[in-house]
Amino acid sequence: MSDYQNRYDAYRLRVEEYLHASLMVLPEGELRDAMAYSLFGGGKLLRPVLTLAACDLADGVIGDALPFAGAVEMIHTYSLIHDDLPCMDNDSLRRGRPTNHVVYGEDMAVLAGDGLLSWAFETMLIACSTLEDPRPGLLATQAIAHGCGALGMVYGQSLDIKNEGRPLGEQELRMVHRNKTGALIKGALLAGAHFGFTDALSLHAVRTYGENLGVAFQIADDVLDATQSAEVLGKTPHKDQEAHKTTYVTLYGVEGARQLCQEYTDRAVEALAPFPKSGFLIQLAQAYAKRVR
Repeated sequence: MSDYQNRYDAYRLRVEEYLHASLMVLPEGELRDAMAYSLFGGGKLLRPVLTLAACDLADGVIGDALPFAGAVEMIHTYSLIHDDLPCMDNDSLRRGRPTNHVVYGEDMAVLAGDGLLSWAFETMLIACSTLEDPRPGLLATQAIAHGCGALGMVYGQSLDIKNEGRPLGEQELRMVHRNKTGALIKGALLAGAHFGFTDALSLHAVRTYGENLGVAFQIADDVLDATQSAEVLGKTPHKDQEAHKTTYVTLYGVEGARQLCQEYTDRAVEALAPFPKSGFLIQLAQAYAKRVR
């Protein structure tokens, strides 16, 4: 196994252990079960891994950033639960399993998402109160809040819904996905970076990396949706095509989209090239551009 994969798995294990401990604080019952069903559903934990890797990049203390990494995954999971609902994407398969509302009902799925979102913010505020200097924690909380809210992920989801069935150009499509997909990725990175970086230039580099990684990630996702089966993806393929949504594949074809994905990946890599500890994040960008599931 490569050094990159070993490090990814180490980050992931720390986040999983933290999340298990965090959820055990909540009362037993169907709500906690529904939250756990999606939170521990076999995801890649990309966003919290980015938080911890950015903390390492900035020479921060991983233990300080860990609650914020966990919160990012809770927020991402809430967004998936709600995204799968009949009133949104109406999907019945996620990560190779029935979606949350199929198992627990729409009412409990909505509450599970709400519970994860609110618990994420309570987790971050508790963490801020325990830091010797709360400023990095508050800045991390702000970065995550910005990434997931009405100026980020939620805004992008609203654009995605309203543009369904309407042809989009690349600029409009990029606006949708820079918010829907990229904003929380960028917020996760900045959250970790705030535990070490205080200068504007370093934070700008992390921001640039995140913006380009987010677009590259979405383009790769569009390619996979167009070329892979449900068995490989773990979710229903061709959903965007059936909903008459514009994707990078419909704009440029599979090969054109792959080339564009590589261009955004190269920009992400270039942004972090000057940093001596950027190797892992550079490898991550390259790996996700070429992923097959």
